[in-house]
Amino acid sequence: MAKTIVIKQIGSPIRRPEKQRQTLIGLGLNKMHKTRELEDTPAVRGMINKISHMVEIVEEKG
Repeated sequence: MAKTIVIKQIGSPIRRPEKQRQTLIGLGLNKMHKTRELEDTPAVRGMINKISHMVEIVEEKG
């Protein structure tokens, strides 16, 4: 079974660059306090690092 992480959106994309808004959408987030469970891959970790001020890692399963 692959490792997964649960992320939660804690920041608004209002008045942020379009690239950051698109990264949020790419992670499946679009509303405040929404959570998603994603596979823990280097691509997902890179996306999280780009917008680390708008998301938090709630849980790491593995």
